[in-house]
Amino acid sequence: MKQSLLKEIIKKKTSKEEFAIVTNLNNGESEIYQPEKELSKEFKVYEKQIQIFFKSKKNGVIENTEIFIETYIRPVKVIIVGAVHIAQYLIDFAKSLNFEISIIDPRGYFASEQRFPNMQIINKWPDEAFKELDTNENSALIALTHDPKIDDPALQYALNKKFYYIGALGSKKTHENRCQRLKKAGFNQEQINLIHGPIGIKLGGKSAPEIALSIIAQLVSETYKK
Repeated sequence: MKQSLLKEIIKKKTSKEEFAIVTNLNNGESEIYQPEKELSKEFKVYEKQIQIFFKSKKNGVIENTEIFIETYIRPVKVIIVGAVHIAQYLIDFAKSLNFEISIIDPRGYFASEQRFPNMQIINKWPDEAFKELDTNENSALIALTHDPKIDDPALQYALNKKFYYIGALGSKKTHENRCQRLKKAGFNQEQINLIHGPIGIKLGGKSAPEIALSIIAQLVSETYKK
């Protein structure tokens, strides 16, 4: 691989861009593919197949060719609201996945560097905390506090910004009360139905790590649906 291409790849990975490396396995020639970038003549003939690999976020060789595509996908921003015990297990599960995690909790005794080393921690109320985060429709929210003063503003923000995944911890009764508060805040039923509540897929587990596993499984599932 040419040094100039390697430098460009490192630059794009550092800036968290989405791209693919297209390589001819016969001669070792490679180049970067991005939807807005024109391919060279060597790879232009395979553009449709390259687009399919890129859009499906997959790596592999185009059938009946020697053209290999390796995709680099931007990490999904996951905002955890509530630095509770479950959050620690969530982070452990997410470490090997393509997630960029931030933690919001105004309660400094919960959201501390000691409990969450090497994590972005924002010790502010959600209305202020979200001003420090760059979010969009590819972001995800996990609300864990059970406290309406903390969870509700975060849920409202995520609904307004159309996060692709929104989940909130709590029993069915807790979620029913939450839905009623959101209705009073002006959200319609279609919007409210976007919230996964109670959060997580039904594994049957009750412990903190089991609940965290059910949440991360649901998050991964929804990530591959978008």
